[in-house]
Amino acid sequence: MSGHSKWSTIKHKKAATDARRGKLFNKLIKEITVAARLGGGDVKANSRLRSAVLEARSNSVPNDTIDRAIKKGTGELAGGAVYEEVSYEGYGPGGIAVLVEGMTDNRNRTAGEIRHIFARHGGSLGESGCVAWMFHRRGYFAIPRSAMDEEKFMDLALELGADDIAIDEDRYEIYAPMEDFASTLEELERRGVAPEAKELAMIPQSWVAVPADRVSQLLRLLEALEDHDDVQKVWGNMQVDEQVLAAHSQ
Repeated sequence: MSGHSKWSTIKHKKAATDARRGKLFNKLIKEITVAARLGGGDVKANSRLRSAVLEARSNSVPNDTIDRAIKKGTGELAGGAVYEEVSYEGYGPGGIAVLVEGMTDNRNRTAGEIRHIFARHGGSLGESGCVAWMFHRRGYFAIPRSAMDEEKFMDLALELGADDIAIDEDRYEIYAPMEDFASTLEELERRGVAPEAKELAMIPQSWVAVPADRVSQLLRLLEALEDHDDVQKVWGNMQVDEQVLAAHSQ
């Protein structure tokens, strides 16, 4: 699992910078609006909306902004584009599988731009279904090792009913069923445990080791995809040596 945790941590650190804060807010708001349109504006009855609102609040999106996004989704407020969900699958440098989730108001435009990003950074866009089968959606939480000792973490994971865990050099990881994401996050918050990363993640079932000489090109591809306005999430099954990844993330 370490390949995922390393890249996930880098993504969350980048999202915290001022340069990316606006883009992150827009992606979170877009998810809330679509979740409300598809499942209604009742946070208690719409699990997808509840998860989206929790993620937005944990990233300091103001409550009035969240409320407006919900009302736009349910039609109570007019204005704004109507987005549809899209996904793209392909391969990156080193042969890793790449899964891109997005929302767009122009499917043809977005598909062309995503194809161009793959090609420009040494990857290739594939057919629908070529890599999606390699990923399963699960709740993912990363907790700094400084927050507790290993014995306390093991007790916590058991009490939360985690279906998988991993212990890395500087963080603990908890994996939960998709439907338990919101309740697990609420329970962590109730216990005063602040995850450094939390998301409904597409977790690969197997990992591909990336040669050191392809890491820079791979990271440029993933960053370019994530930076696209219509892209919500990017997932990959890369496994990169920790020291190599740290050197390229400076």
